[in-house]
Amino acid sequence: MTPLLVFGVIAGYFVLLLIISHFTSQKADNTTFFTANRRSPWFLVAYGMVGASLSGVTFISVPGEVGNSNWTYLQFVMGNMVGYAVIAFVLIPLFYKLQLVSIYEYLRDRFGKNSYLAGASFFLISQTIGASFRLFLAAVVLQIAFFDAFGIPFFVTVLTTILLIWIYTFRGGIKTIVWTDTLQTTFLLAAVVISIIMIVDHMNLNFGEVTSLVSKSKMSTVFDWDWRSNRNFFKTFLAGIFITIAMNGLDQNVMQKNLTCKSKGDAQKNIFWFSIVFFFSTMLFLALGVLLYQYAIDQNISIPERTDDLYPLLALNYFGTFAGIVFLLGIIAAAFSSADSALTALTTSFCVDILDLSKRKSNQKKTRFLVHIGFSLLMFFVIIIFNALNDTSVVSAVFKVAGFTYGPLLGLFAFGLLTKRGVKDKWVPLVCILSPMLSFILDQNSASWFYGYKFGFEILLVNAAITCIGLAFLYKRQPGFL
Repeated sequence: MTPLLVFGVIAGYFVLLLIISHFTSQKADNTTFFTANRRSPWFLVAYGMVGASLSGVTFISVPGEVGNSNWTYLQFVMGNMVGYAVIAFVLIPLFYKLQLVSIYEYLRDRFGKNSYLAGASFFLISQTIGASFRLFLAAVVLQIAFFDAFGIPFFVTVLTTILLIWIYTFRGGIKTIVWTDTLQTTFLLAAVVISIIMIVDHMNLNFGEVTSLVSKSKMSTVFDWDWRSNRNFFKTFLAGIFITIAMNGLDQNVMQKNLTCKSKGDAQKNIFWFSIVFFFSTMLFLALGVLLYQYAIDQNISIPERTDDLYPLLALNYFGTFAGIVFLLGIIAAAFSSADSALTALTTSFCVDILDLSKRKSNQKKTRFLVHIGFSLLMFFVIIIFNALNDTSVVSAVFKVAGFTYGPLLGLFAFGLLTKRGVKDKWVPLVCILSPMLSFILDQNSASWFYGYKFGFEILLVNAAITCIGLAFLYKRQPGFL
């Protein structure tokens, strides 16, 4: 692909986003930016959430990770399905009943202001890191496909990418994102389907042969029963449940979209249909992973040292121009669909939770505007730092980080929902800081302390449990809540 063609693809895609932004941001105010006036069609939200949930991590890392851990990632996704059921039947009714703009307002009503600020702060940290990791993937691909040809440094690539996202989200916010996500989901799924078609065509396989190749491959092994492995089924399945609850149900980024639906029932239908499509989409990405490795072997192509580089390498250099264009659209869509909603959610949480914007009598729109710029710059610096330090598969890095930063959030909400106890609110932030620290120490020493046992994604559960124990020690007599 020539740099000029890449530029044309990016420019054309961005024009489409601007057109959508123009129509969805007319007469937009802060309520539109934060909640889309609670008028979003549930089926539109459900379809758009597929692209946002898959993101650049799934798009690039999951197919590549098949070479390291086979299909064991599907164990995690099985747990995700249970987690989505909990979100639909427990959290959605609660949040709609309380009519929340930020879901962390629940913590203020349940425990107090310090707990509220602690929960919101951990979300801000978690989301900034997670969104930056995902956007990093897209920036790397754009750097290889376009910017390297002109000697443009990586930081300019990142800055340009974030600027484009900021331009089409700064007015309409979540209302614009609900609509742009549908476009981005379409491109993302189209990219993986066309990539599979191209591989099948190059290898002269029919549908039955492809199915047989994937199903019989050692890389398609789903279950790992070794209790010491960090991919053990029970550990991964349970982690899938609770990471979904934490990273979706207790994440302002995801729940902000659900809360734009017209009613609780619509939001529940959205979660149900989204989870089904998400499961089968993930299987499609895993199948693509097997085919990518098989194609590389058949064509005597050297497997990159970093598994995240396999899919971009083949799509941009071996599958032909059309497949390269579709791949580029897919990775841009994957990056934008997760980063744009993350940027909006960060702006919403900071304005509502930290600044308490509703109590300001003037300059609310200007304040929101400045916060939006501030988080854009923060994401830029996090990506630059990550680029200097990254030495592992991004899919593992994202969830590893989430295991530490989402743990206190899961613990706070679990303690609030499962008990009627009050807590000494002023000490809650300390518990939330100590929990990840203790979890990190356990994670680093588990093999030597626990006879070879290694924590995987389930470190989130340990983190949340430590938070709950800490909150129990802060007992304060209080009437039941809800």
